[in-house]
Amino acid sequence: MNDALKPASEPTLSDVAALAGVSRAIASRALSAQPRPVSADKRERVLHAAEALGYRPNSLARGLANKTVNLVAILVNHIHDLSDLDLFDLLLAEIQAIGKQVIFIRVGAGEDAEDFLRDGVAYHVDAALVFADFADAATVRRMFRNNAVLMLNGHHEPGAPSVTMDEDQGIREAVADAAAKGVRSALLLTGRSMSRVEQARIASFRAAMRQHGIALLGELAGDYSYASGRALAQQIDVDATGAVFCTSDAMAMGVLDAHRRYFPGHAPERFRLYGFDNISLTQFDAYPISSIGADKRDYVAQIVRILNRPAGLARHSEHVLVATRFVPRLTG
Repeated sequence: MNDALKPASEPTLSDVAALAGVSRAIASRALSAQPRPVSADKRERVLHAAEALGYRPNSLARGLANKTVNLVAILVNHIHDLSDLDLFDLLLAEIQAIGKQVIFIRVGAGEDAEDFLRDGVAYHVDAALVFADFADAATVRRMFRNNAVLMLNGHHEPGAPSVTMDEDQGIREAVADAAAKGVRSALLLTGRSMSRVEQARIASFRAAMRQHGIALLGELAGDYSYASGRALAQQIDVDATGAVFCTSDAMAMGVLDAHRRYFPGHAPERFRLYGFDNISLTQFDAYPISSIGADKRDYVAQIVRILNRPAGLARHSEHVLVATRFVPRLTG
């Protein structure tokens, strides 16, 4: 092969040290993100040499030297809900902004999840963020041989901090809105009933409907997806139902598309429609669905704040609630 066509080798720390006229140890200290002792003159020479050579520090090697890898694991059941896309895009951006990278681990559901959590291969990570319904803090600690675990799935356990959306507030506001508009009967379209978060969500809807004298005609189980919402829409008695509450916006979108004829100009003609999660698509003209949701930036900020305190992450049981609110739109 022609030598001119061979890729140029990447400059090394030794190359930088040689050009700067310092030892490799001094070059390493000068390029460290941590405050480490090195004279101003030598630091300046090392920085100039690194820039001249186009040297880029090996963050993995540097992390291992500091007993960190700047890698965060995120455990999920799966990613297919539209609300996941909104949340995880923002979460990834904020985690990367603090100098860490993310590895997603899909746990699955039911027996698959139990098998994975028992036998899954662990990675060397600085922390684990647990969204998966079936994972507990003790199991995740064993998987990663690391006590830095943040629970985001509704589990509150000793020694593990958690961040939870206070969904009861937004649910009560949405049901109160329906009651004020004369709704006296409603259907509830739900997602994964084995999820602690979903169980609490369903309980909040039931309690709010009882409080406002709204008869709950039934609970139809889906999987948070658009397809399940559209399929369940066929079971709605549009003449007997005053409102349909969905525990995801994607399901509500499916209901709306199945019954567009009853929403002229998006306004409800037969029944009112409420979603959940306040995803970005509900701000578009095609799906102006009344919804319930938290400020995702606030939610992610709380996660990153705790993630930035590794000692507290491993030992404390801080429990943070992030408020949700009802967001009225045309379908309600």
